[in-house]
Amino acid sequence: QVQLVESGGGLVQAGGSLRLSCAASGRTFGSYAMGWFRQAPGKEREFVAAISWSGGNTHYADSVKGRFTISRDNAKNTVALQMNSLKPGDTAVYYCAAGPRTGRNSRDYDYWGQGTQVTVSS
Repeated sequence: QVQLVESGGGLVQAGGSLRLSCAASGRTFGSYAMGWFRQAPGKEREFVAAISWSGGNTHYADSVKGRFTISRDNAKNTVALQMNSLKPGDTAVYYCAAGPRTGRNSRDYDYWGQGTQVTVSS
């Protein structure tokens, strides 16, 4: 069992930066792949980024590639999403997730946080 708690969301102007963090409980955190997803009002949840259990492999949605960076610290049971050059289209609730595969599909993940709101103003 893994419990996930996101933090770091907020309101930022276009072009600004935010760093989201996800704290995980459980001694097996280091064995899980971690992902970030987001859901905007009226839209389906979409993949943002993922990182393998070792941190050696990362994947990004085309819409955030070059602007967002995912990282993890297995010693601290945390995963982060550094978001730069934010756009109004990045406005959404952001969720972190843990699962057995470094996938782009929400079905690849078994555990989810409650989400944190990111709002980017123009």
